[in-house]
Amino acid sequence: MYGEEKTPAAAVASGQRGKVKVYERILELLEAEGINAVFGIPDPNFVHLFVEAEKRGWTVVTPHHELSAGFMAEGYARMTGRPALCIATLGPGIALTSGSMMTSLVENTPVIYLGGQRARITERRVRRGRIQFIQQEPLFANSVKWSTSIEYAEQTDEIIRHALRVCQSGTPGPVYIEYPSHVIQQELDVPPALPPSSYRLVEPSADGLAVAKAAELIRNAECPVLLVGHAVQCTRAGQKVKELAELMGCPILQTSGGTAFIEGVEDRTFPYLFSDVGDEIVAKSDVVVAIGTEIGEPVHYGRGHLWANGKTDRKWIYVELDPEAIGQNRAIDVPLVGDLRTVVPQLSAALKGNPRKEHPDLKRWIKEDAERLAALANQDFKTDSGRVHTGQWVIEATKAMPKNAIHARDGGCTVIFTWTYLQAKPHDVVWNQNFGCLGTGLGYAIGASIADGGKRPVLLTTSDSSFLYHTSDLEVAHRFNLPLVVVVAVDNSWGLEVGVYKRTFGHGNSTEPGVHWSKDVRFDQIAKGLGCEGMYVEKGEDLGAAVTAAFASGKPTVIHVPIDPVVNHGGNQNLDTPNYARFRTWYAEGTQ
Repeated sequence: MYGEEKTPAAAVASGQRGKVKVYERILELLEAEGINAVFGIPDPNFVHLFVEAEKRGWTVVTPHHELSAGFMAEGYARMTGRPALCIATLGPGIALTSGSMMTSLVENTPVIYLGGQRARITERRVRRGRIQFIQQEPLFANSVKWSTSIEYAEQTDEIIRHALRVCQSGTPGPVYIEYPSHVIQQELDVPPALPPSSYRLVEPSADGLAVAKAAELIRNAECPVLLVGHAVQCTRAGQKVKELAELMGCPILQTSGGTAFIEGVEDRTFPYLFSDVGDEIVAKSDVVVAIGTEIGEPVHYGRGHLWANGKTDRKWIYVELDPEAIGQNRAIDVPLVGDLRTVVPQLSAALKGNPRKEHPDLKRWIKEDAERLAALANQDFKTDSGRVHTGQWVIEATKAMPKNAIHARDGGCTVIFTWTYLQAKPHDVVWNQNFGCLGTGLGYAIGASIADGGKRPVLLTTSDSSFLYHTSDLEVAHRFNLPLVVVVAVDNSWGLEVGVYKRTFGHGNSTEPGVHWSKDVRFDQIAKGLGCEGMYVEKGEDLGAAVTAAFASGKPTVIHVPIDPVVNHGGNQNLDTPNYARFRTWYAEGTQ
């Protein structure tokens, strides 16, 4: 089954080894890190690698666009806690992939991009009119943490190992390795691949004195809180953070990028910025333990907006792998520099002898937030057009989401509505927070499901504008028979941009050029044409049953839901998008 650990079929004992090809060695080195999937479209540079990967039991995933391959790799990495491998052919292939490099960089996702290139005898000629050729490496250097080329076969081990080192050290991110065709068939006489601990620092711990100081601050606090970002999910460290939260007796605040709930502490977890309970918790907090977050603009750098109220002299403890991040966005009282998978248990161990009692307001906060969600679901969702209200679209789709489902998100207005109306508490969420890149959702959903081995259901909630980017990859979902249900909110426009026109020029004062398209697009029918199932749901109250039936079918399914375009972009005066004014405060410097 794809997504599971496998023993490489080609692995041999040290005494029986002969020479190995460069492409075989690359796979061996990646296998030592637990990587066993490759995303990309093969060509002469990579057909040998793909054949060998398949022989070794790897999952080989070929999408229908190189950009989508990068998104799939990113979704895979987020679900495994390990780097992912994305390949692309020379010239146009790697050029089309480059957008996902930038996404991986801004989203802090460790993806190894392996790009084909002409043999150096051709690449270094002074010639014009070469086929499928550009000078690739300089173009991508600023889009990755490290960029290099395998110039000589003997460099393979050091380059791949350093790529693995760089993409997982400090702030995680992508690397680019050029793979010229003249080294593909070269052979190496090398020993078996070394374990990761022999060539890189694996899950470093924090300074003991700093841990003791942090524990003392927590013990003496009146209202300590955990501020949890998406790296907790990406490192698969949820249960370690759960133990810490229980020892602290505290609430958990989610950043907007870290919206996955930790199993066992769902009820004490609240959204930062998008709930009254969250506002109160911030105001009362006197010690904040930030884990797996950049403390960036969406949380107002831990200084502005909500943090400017209440106990503004609160102390900050920051669990962070990258020492250069300490103090950049705000002053940190106790930096715990190290891998959160190691540091969080260190902090828990320091608190175990004297755990805190639950905060006296915790049960009330849990009750009030549950009441907030129930009230949202019970409001009147009638629209003038008769089409589905975006809030009801979110509620009905997420109420029907299986408890163990992976939730992928994509879109503009629909994501803003999701922050407010979400009814589920998924343990895994993949979406594009920092870069704000549309069109990632289907690739993220497929990559996450591949990483999961197709065991858990996956719900992708997306808008038509986002889904149109890569609809062809529904064929990939069909090919792997993934348990994927896509619920598409269709307003036949770039909804968020319609709102921008209205805010800029006033309602009715512009033709809103370029943001409206044909109302004849039918995503349910497109899905059927690509081998999946399709459903068309016109009434919001029918959506939950459709989602349940789609998951029960066991087949990848797309549900087309016409939504009200006026509601979706916030009404004619842009007053009705939920929490939109709060969302705009993310742009903390006031420049947008």
